[in-house]
Amino acid sequence: MSHDPGPAADPWSAYRAGLAEGRLLYQRCTACKKAQFYPRVLCAHCGEYAPEWQESAGAGVVYATSAIHERGAEPRNVVLVDLDEGFRMMSRVVGVPADSVAIGAPVRARVVEEAGEPVVVFEGSGSA
Repeated sequence: MSHDPGPAADPWSAYRAGLAEGRLLYQRCTACKKAQFYPRVLCAHCGEYAPEWQESAGAGVVYATSAIHERGAEPRNVVLVDLDEGFRMMSRVVGVPADSVAIGAPVRARVVEEAGEPVVVFEGSGSA
């Protein structure tokens, strides 16, 4: 499913506009067919001026995870997630203790609002 949310000259704004609508957008190059994230004007793989917007279904698996421990605060996690469409993004898993996020765990993206801005977080979607 292709979607063109706006001018290619400002891919970050186009990505943010998708988030504001509750959608996780990424780009796929029409020349080499590879997915990329974060959004760019040129394909990060082949250099062609050919990325097009697509909407992710949001399903993926945790590629890497770290639990961040700060004095006086609950631990939080930072994860790299491999999405089924072929791109990787950094975020966090919500609803799971930071030390319990497992590599290989299936997750699903959700757009939430934090400090008045839409952001992508992941939730567990079953057992690994």
